[in-house]
Amino acid sequence: MAGDDCSKSAVRELLRVAWRTVGSIVTRVVADAETATDRFAGLRRIGIDEISYKRGHRYLTVVVDHDTGVLVWAHPGRDEKTLEQFFDRLGDERSAAITLVSADAAEWIANVVADRAKNAELCLDPFHIVAWATKALDEVRREVWNAARRDGQKAVANELKNARYALWKNPEDLTARQGAKLASIAQTNKRLYRAYLLKEQLRQVFALKGTDGIALLDRWLKWARRCRIPSFVKLAKSITEHQDGIDAALTHGLSNARVESVNTKLRLLTRIAFGFRSTEALVALAMLDLGGLCPPLPGRAPA
Repeated sequence: MAGDDCSKSAVRELLRVAWRTVGSIVTRVVADAETATDRFAGLRRIGIDEISYKRGHRYLTVVVDHDTGVLVWAHPGRDEKTLEQFFDRLGDERSAAITLVSADAAEWIANVVADRAKNAELCLDPFHIVAWATKALDEVRREVWNAARRDGQKAVANELKNARYALWKNPEDLTARQGAKLASIAQTNKRLYRAYLLKEQLRQVFALKGTDGIALLDRWLKWARRCRIPSFVKLAKSITEHQDGIDAALTHGLSNARVESVNTKLRLLTRIAFGFRSTEALVALAMLDLGGLCPPLPGRAPA
């Protein structure tokens, strides 16, 4: 459909209709398509995430089929009541058939999955876990930076302020200048460099996956608990609390990468649908483009 590939202004000019009318058409087409399509058939492995679609903390909860990459459900909100509506639509029998669910560590997702998909293992997204470590590392950098400023070490403070990306980036992605900065930190600030190594080893856990990844995670936890860096001691406690979900992700090699790919396309659609006055029209546009509900166009063979 034109609304799938064109900007708002192009659709209005081509079809000579108001943008509100385009939203109504999309909603109606998707409703018709859903009567002829069972988009919940065969669901076994799903990913759950949230995406901001409007300023003012407006969110959609989205569910993606890992096996097909298709968006199977989206709804405004990001809480337990919202996600329960998905499982209400799915029904008890199909909910029981779900075997794996990938998600971040949001408690509202974990609670609903545990209650409504009792046969499913929750796999915590590795990207979010590594992001925790990056945040802990940056806390250490800021602490060292503030200490240098208080002690009047302006040169050291400036170097640390500009070292953020050298510490954040993966070693293989560092520029020559960033690599040199990291080498300097290794020589001059052992505590900060130790925090960097803790972040990198946790990243290596998810690169290994499987039993090797689980074994390395156990060793990482022992190191982090005794590292005497408060932010990483705290991180080790959080990871221990979520270890079942992390071990499941390592065992099954499941992440939210496929969901994030859908979310990237969904963000583009939110800009296309900016003129839609109803969230229903936005969700319909998402299902049309990302949910496999787009009908064959006149004169074209089905995709």
